[in-house]
This record gives sequence, structure tokens and C-alpha cells, in this order.
Amino acid sequence: MFQEPDRNCDRCPRLRNFLLELRTRKPDYFNAPVPSFGDPNPKLLIVGLAPGMHGANRTGRPFTGDWAGDLLYAAIDKYGFSTGKYAADPNDGLELKGAMITNAVRCLPPQNKPVGSEAAACRPFLTDQINSLTSIRAILTLGKISHDNTVRALGLRLKDHKFGHHNIYEIQGDRRIYSSYHCSRYNTNTRRLTEAMFFEVFESIRNYIDG
Repeated sequence: MFQEPDRNCDRCPRLRNFLLELRTRKPDYFNAPVPSFGDPNPKLLIVGLAPGMHGANRTGRPFTGDWAGDLLYAAIDKYGFSTGKYAADPNDGLELKGAMITNAVRCLPPQNKPVGSEAAACRPFLTDQINSLTSIRAILTLGKISHDNTVRALGLRLKDHKFGHHNIYEIQGDRRIYSSYHCSRYNTNTRRLTEAMFFEVFESIRNYIDG
């Protein structure tokens, strides 16, 4: 099984200090590296950017408790990757079926913006995860930072695997990378990403996995 960061991981001093400060200011929040969530033998690995302040950093489950999670879990449900009902609570009983969610950077960054050195410091966890989960057929990257970090984690060249909405790349035999604009409130409010656009990516993934 792959390794998750320790609760007191100190690979990134800025992120570590930020979480220590939040443990004082918001003691009821998770305030630690957020572990992956989902099926231990997934065919789909979803890679987000980093935990959100009042989403995963509060609840301790990826994409749980904020707008991005509402859209992501709706897509996961629509395309048969979950059982139960998502209620924006880690105790809602939701289970993922054939899918796992993680983040390129496991700790909450200030202003939701990790720096390059932090992405690089956290990357070995993603590499280990992808290599360990031999059941994976598709990797969905949400946003450019997530996409680029995933490409690097796979030891591939960015110039050959450029980010773009609904770009698809064949990797490692029968595996594929699917990229999407991030399902953030900003992207959906500005119509950069619509629900239909997001669902189209999931439909492509579902058809590939089932094909």
C-alpha cells in the first residue's frame, strides 16, 4: 500500500507553520495533510490541487465541504463511482466504487496557492500512490498544477503532455491521463467550466474503463 504523509509532516516549512497556526485558531478543523479517500483498488484516480480551507482542511476528506466537492461528487455519483449519498460530511456514509481521490499537495496552502517547491516536496507521495495502485486505468487531473505535478510524478515530459480541458494521453500501457479544468466555484461561476463540460470528461472515462 502507498504511504500517506504523517500528520506532522514537515517537508514544507511554510505549510507546516500555517497548519500549526490554524490548529490554534480553528481547533475543530482537521489541519493536517489530508489522506486519500476511496476504493483501495481503484480504476480511476482523481488528483486535485490541494485541500480547501473550509472543505478538506476542515473535514479531513478530499473535496468534502465546499463547492468544488458538490460538483465533483455529483459527477462521481452520476457515472457510477460511488454508493450512498454525499452530504458534505465525512460521516455521511458515502463510499467510492472503483475510484479514489487525492491531492497533488496534501496540505492546505495559504490563499490556496502552493509554490513549486511544495508541489515537488509532496510529489513522492503521488508517485508512490500511482505506482502502488496497479488497478488504475485512468487518472483525472483537476487543473493545470495538478496535471503538471501528475505528469512529473509519472516521470513524463510536460511538453509532450500539455494541460488542456478534456485532453487525453496514453501512458504506461493501457493507462490514460484525462485533464479537466478544476471544478472550483470561480471556474463554474465564470463558465470556464460548465457542468456539461465536466460530465463529458467523466463520460469519456467511464466509457474507457468499461470498454
